[in-house]
Amino acid sequence: MVFAGATVATVVGAVTGRERLQKFAKPLIAPALAARVVRRRGATDSVDAALLLAGLTGATVGDVFMIDPDDEARLVRGASAFAVMQACYSALLLRNGARPIPAAWGPRLAGWLGAAVLLRARSAGVAAPLTAYGSALATTSTLAADPSLAPGAGVVASVAIPSGDRRSWLGLGGVLFTASDGLIVVRRLFVRSGRGRAASEGLILASYAAAQLLLVEGMLALRRRNTGRRVTGTA
Repeated sequence: MVFAGATVATVVGAVTGRERLQKFAKPLIAPALAARVVRRRGATDSVDAALLLAGLTGATVGDVFMIDPDDEARLVRGASAFAVMQACYSALLLRNGARPIPAAWGPRLAGWLGAAVLLRARSAGVAAPLTAYGSALATTSTLAADPSLAPGAGVVASVAIPSGDRRSWLGLGGVLFTASDGLIVVRRLFVRSGRGRAASEGLILASYAAAQLLLVEGMLALRRRNTGRRVTGTA
């Protein structure tokens, strides 16, 4: 399985400091998910499939730039590419009926504001672009948490409990993506030791890959066809 192999190799490369391994493996994560979209395009609304593929293209570009997360210029370019991805994901979720609910957007707004203040105080050079990206991420995460996307799923802390219905994976995917990017801020501002930075980078990448898998599988399971009728079965 290309996705699993690329994810493991990327995390190992980050933790052990093998940048060459990361350069080979990390750009394969999003394309492996894009291949899933292509394989299922017959059961997916054509616009939804196009949005997913465009989003995963943005993610691939972002992954390439962010192989070295300590380079400010590359970090900003990577965030810009991921902002494109988040915009595509949000558009797809909106097309499928997702709407922001107060229980979801409240905590995400608070987290976004907290990160913005920290970046402004301690890393002013990247504060503006990363804060702008954070708003795009918060939008996707908020929409993914809408429980109406997975009717019948249990909900804990405004997040659907993942089950055999892959639509229920969306909420957790949004949470993990938010946590992963939040860890980027924590690592940048507070982690100083080489070992700690390597370990935190491995955790960032593992949670990022898991978030991508959950979100893409969840969005594919929404299964909107060209008629606009939602298919309610599981993927």
